[in-house]
Amino acid sequence: MRIVQIYSHLNGYEYLCYRKPHLWGEIESAITDVDANTLEKKISKEQRMVGRELFSPPAMNAAVGDAFRARGWAETRTGYWVTSDAQLIRKTMALPPAEQKLLIEESGAVPIASYNQTDFVKERIAVEVQFGKYAFVAYDLFVKHMAFFVGDLIDLGIEILPMKELQSRMSSGPGYYEGELYNLIRQGRGVPAVPLILIGVAP
Repeated sequence: MRIVQIYSHLNGYEYLCYRKPHLWGEIESAITDVDANTLEKKISKEQRMVGRELFSPPAMNAAVGDAFRARGWAETRTGYWVTSDAQLIRKTMALPPAEQKLLIEESGAVPIASYNQTDFVKERIAVEVQFGKYAFVAYDLFVKHMAFFVGDLIDLGIEILPMKELQSRMSSGPGYYEGELYNLIRQGRGVPAVPLILIGVAP
């Protein structure tokens, strides 16, 4: 695949190229080493595209994922505890998970285990490969990357998305670079308050 577009939010791209250029090289090669045209295709049953051969989002996710894992990138999870009391959440949010649970219990509330997971992390750089449903992209950009950044687990979040030219040839309704770029810019220059890179790819 080829990298068609890059958008740098809060100087994310500049940070990566200056601080960790070797990681940008790994990200580039992980993308460009995947030949989308050799991956499994699906024959569409959708009314407007019956019989068309379309790219399979799971196959593309898997291929790009394998390329990242081969370069030493690994999934990361961070656990935390939530409850229905907003003030209690504010008190516990910055604490380690065990202390969160204890304080919630001591307050008489019910602690509920939760977690955030990101596809790949290496040297405090998080990468999400997003060829899935469009709603997941907003969650990645405005919740997941933000949570890892605020938790001091990453310095930068990266979102890999199909360009519209690829998305229109995929078998489900994933988000696409141009649309998510609009959504990001619409929030203003400082939102979300985490450095990001959007990468748009195509075959």
